[in-house]
Amino acid sequence: MLASCARQGRARFLLAGLSQAQAAVSLVLDGVIESSTLPDCSAAVHSERALAYRYGGAAAAASFQHFPGAFMHRSFTSSVASMLADQQPTETSPSGTTAADLGPASGSGRSIHGTHPSSADAATGPSSAEQATASVRQPPLLVTHTWLDRLPQSWVPYAQLMRLDKPIGTWLLAWPCFWSICLAAPPGTLPDLRLLALFGTGAVLLRGAGCTVNDLWDRELDKQVERTRSRPLAAGTVTPLQAVAFLGLQLSAGLAILLQLNPYSQLLGASSLALVATYPLMKRITGWPQAFLGLTFNWGALLGWAAVHGSCDWGVVLPLYASGVCWTLVYDTIYAHQDKADDTKAGIRSTALTFGARTKQYCAGFGAASVGLLALTGQMAACGGAYYAGVSAAAAHLAWQIGSVDLDSGPDCSRKFVSNTQLGALVCGGILADRLQLLPLLAG
Repeated sequence: MLASCARQGRARFLLAGLSQAQAAVSLVLDGVIESSTLPDCSAAVHSERALAYRYGGAAAAASFQHFPGAFMHRSFTSSVASMLADQQPTETSPSGTTAADLGPASGSGRSIHGTHPSSADAATGPSSAEQATASVRQPPLLVTHTWLDRLPQSWVPYAQLMRLDKPIGTWLLAWPCFWSICLAAPPGTLPDLRLLALFGTGAVLLRGAGCTVNDLWDRELDKQVERTRSRPLAAGTVTPLQAVAFLGLQLSAGLAILLQLNPYSQLLGASSLALVATYPLMKRITGWPQAFLGLTFNWGALLGWAAVHGSCDWGVVLPLYASGVCWTLVYDTIYAHQDKADDTKAGIRSTALTFGARTKQYCAGFGAASVGLLALTGQMAACGGAYYAGVSAAAAHLAWQIGSVDLDSGPDCSRKFVSNTQLGALVCGGILADRLQLLPLLAG
């Protein structure tokens, strides 16, 4: 009970802080208050310009350059509250409610639609301060917080650049690696846990490096897309030079992991960097950038087997790799439907736009190909019933995704995209059960 009350109280405080900060932005832009009078709370802020951009647009984001501060810091919000109290109209209505209580839509000054009062109203109407306050656009009620809030504030933009707050991409990169490592294990044995740990860490680093490269290429395009304009480079919380230096750090850490593998795997792993570097260009030159993402994201299907055996059994790893590419075409096409309106305006290409009204038919075809190639992989690796049970469950999951997704609903596309972590786990579970020969044990 106490924990629930504490969470509710914190939520109310955060929402109040956002509202007050947005009000301050409006007042500064309208010249009602001086930005220099706002407190410096830079130590408590992690992405003020990004949040300002989200809730107040480009002008609001630009205004934050003049007063570093935090939306949710007590000294900031209390100071802003005091300033707003000085600017708010205090006349009461017949019911005794103040205009400040009623909010901007109920005031007699400039309306929320941007219209102006009549000349008669102007003569006895509100002051310019009241008009500025009335024009404040309130933020949405949904405020998302993640474990990144616990990091030192100077680290947060870099964690956001790596998408550490959105682990789905890391999972999608890691699953083909895990499938391959588990398939390479001798029957009756566990997969190499050290390799699983190395590849899991490598997935975090390579995905972070890939996101950094992508954002460096796309920082101007990202400003034109609603979902991406708050990314650190687009919002200005990280500079291109800082991002390049951070990319070097990530690649150095990735190299340290790669050097733990055998020479064959080192060469094979290094060759994937060409795909990582060039993928962001594909959305500018082809309507099939998701195919190139598939080639990049599923490289671990080749590398995992090589890390175990020091070479590739191409009869096994090629169909596994191709299956992953087809899977990526399904989930990333669904993902791209979130941005199709903004992508059209910005000139960004995607399979969502290429497939258009026939997206579900294309996804069904690629989904069927992915499942068929997984079955072929099992045949080549001499897998048993447990493997095919996992593949069947994954096939049912794909059919559910494609059949039920609302391609005109961004939230639903996002939910279906994120659910692919479960699909990867179903395939991996089938492989593990087969390698450990669990079905014969249960039958016996």
